[in-house]
Amino acid sequence: MAQVTKSTMIGELLQIDANIAPVLLNIGMHCLGCPSSQMETIEEAAMVHGIEPDALVEKINAFLAKDHA
Repeated sequence: MAQVTKSTMIGELLQIDANIAPVLLNIGMHCLGCPSSQMETIEEAAMVHGIEPDALVEKINAFLAKDHA
């Protein structure tokens, strides 16, 4: 099962599972298509959007566990 950390790049995350895009969009991360966002870490993106990075990583890993089960 894929696991991510706060240092995982958004571009890498989308390569791990493109189905995560709606989850990110629903929490306000509407810049997924922006080239610069691809090189941001999950932690950087979370902080820009006012989201607690650890909580976001937990949410993403829960989604990945369910989606890849």
